Amino acid sequence: MRFLLNIIWVVLCGFWMAIGYVLAGIVCCILIITIPFGIASFRIAGFALWPFGRTVVSKPMSGAPSFIGNVIWFIFAGLWLAIAHFVTGIALFITIIGIPLALANFKLIPVSLAPLGKDIVRLDDPSALRTVS
Repeated sequence: MRFLLNIIWVVLCGFWMAIGYVLAGIVCCILIITIPFGIASFRIAGFALWPFGRTVVSKPMSGAPSFIGNVIWFIFAGLWLAIAHFVTGIALFITIIGIPLALANFKLIPVSLAPLGKDIVRLDDPSALRTVS
């Protein structure tokens, strides 16, 4: 079922959302200081492209630097990507088949707002799920 949902997701919205994250990552990688933001953006692009069967967990050792980075990310890219997820989720919620896809879009909003200090893990990896947020 996850595979089928991921295929429908890629066709309807995943490809375009992943492109948005890749573009944000390219812009962030232009400057040396913002390379960590670019790496996080590329990581989320993969999650936005194929979200079913994976989840976001908090890294236990992330602290103040991640928080400060997330504030900067929120101002420059996170808010816009979250708005894109929200609008896409509302549009998908209109159709019956789009409801699980809309819920996946809403699941991506928190990680699009604050990606630093988070990891994306497979649901079938029990060792990684110990720190599920």
